[in-house]
Amino acid sequence: MDAIVKKFEDIAVAATQPEVERPSQAEVEAAVRTLLLWIGENPQREGLLETPERVAKAYTEMFSGYGRDPADELGRTFEEVAGFDDLVIEKDITFHSHCEHHMVPIIGKAHIGYLPDGKVVGLSKLARVVDIFAQRLQTQEAMTAQIAGAIQDVLNPLGVAVIIEAEHMCMAMRGIRKQGATTITSTFTGAFRDSPEEQVRFMTLLRAGGRG
Repeated sequence: MDAIVKKFEDIAVAATQPEVERPSQAEVEAAVRTLLLWIGENPQREGLLETPERVAKAYTEMFSGYGRDPADELGRTFEEVAGFDDLVIEKDITFHSHCEHHMVPIIGKAHIGYLPDGKVVGLSKLARVVDIFAQRLQTQEAMTAQIAGAIQDVLNPLGVAVIIEAEHMCMAMRGIRKQGATTITSTFTGAFRDSPEEQVRFMTLLRAGGRG
């Protein structure tokens, strides 16, 4: 378990962004105009006059994860759970992220399970943790590990299971251009990592009732 905790500490450090001086709103809008010129557009035509401002506003929303800490969402837990100590699963958590290589969308679903150790967290908090990591430039592999690591570090459950299924627009829109290809990644900690039976139980419960 110590090795697992150390692994996720390393991931957390790697995901922490150093303080940098952010460009001004005017500089961001100027950069968008430069990109419009580079692709052969005219930033002065009517339909594009407000595009730089709109892009800056959209980026503020789509990449808001950099200014949020998953520990803030997971910090409030509940211990009065009538003796419940079995597997908790939240599946089909939809998200939109962006590939850090091409800055195009990643669209998918996350499935999370954990084995409580005396306390549980509100289900909406798990979805918020997904959003925090999704609203950053990402690789799917890193995002999967970051979600599991945050839950493990803050809740300290007996184990965490995270599976992500996603379509990458960098494959659908450019390069190989294969629409509909899905990438699946998983991370298991604690009891899920050490016990194949717990992994099987998690997967079986995920399949129960089908997926939305």
